[in-house]
Amino acid sequence: MKYICVFALTMLLAASAFAVDIKNGTDLITAMNAKYAGKWYKTLTFEQKTTNYSADGKADVATWYEAMKVPGYLRIDFAPVEKGDGILFAAGKAFSFKDGKTKGGRDFVHPLMVVGFDVYAQPVETTIAEVKKLGIDLSVIHTEKWQGRDVYVVGAEKGDLKSPQLWVDKKRLVFVRLIQQTGKDKKSVSETQFNKYVKAGGGWVAAEVLFFVDGRQTTSEEYTRIEADVKLSDDLWDAEKWMSVDKNYWK
Repeated sequence: MKYICVFALTMLLAASAFAVDIKNGTDLITAMNAKYAGKWYKTLTFEQKTTNYSADGKADVATWYEAMKVPGYLRIDFAPVEKGDGILFAAGKAFSFKDGKTKGGRDFVHPLMVVGFDVYAQPVETTIAEVKKLGIDLSVIHTEKWQGRDVYVVGAEKGDLKSPQLWVDKKRLVFVRLIQQTGKDKKSVSETQFNKYVKAGGGWVAAEVLFFVDGRQTTSEEYTRIEADVKLSDDLWDAEKWMSVDKNYWK
């Protein structure tokens, strides 16, 4: 019993020290990576209901099928998949496809992939560099309440909802909110929320993703048929094989 009590006390102190050690964004990214090291899923598939809202409130609904390999790979097939429309993010590039054809890729690292998924599967130094490129000041951190839960906020002082900033659930250490300055003059404020988290393999998935620009909701995404650690062909991430690869990964 004595050894059990000592062990329990040691674990409690370690947990307390771990929490106190998060003094900046670098500490937080390090903690996110460490919490799910070797546990986070390697692949993910899901069906997505995408709703885009126009300025007059009209909604346009579409179905997307998505396959992910972390870090750095995301394939989106727009229904009907036979048409060949979609988007591919692979190895730091983004490709748009129309009728099965692309004009080539452009350099692009998807910020939501970085903070929502890649952070758990790539070197901490890589994530830190990518988050800095988003304009987020990792030296600034405070805590808030968000949807009834405690969160860390990196990149902004309390009350500042305009500076680029990252919000992370304090207990689960998963991303919940991203605020960025957008537009040609960087005067617009865009916000992304990862909501309604559900377990997936050894990690989590936000089953609802919401997008806002200057306070107006522009898009909502609802994920269903979520499957983690699915065996996927590497051909899914090859732009030259966009049409020839088996697209039944989502069934």
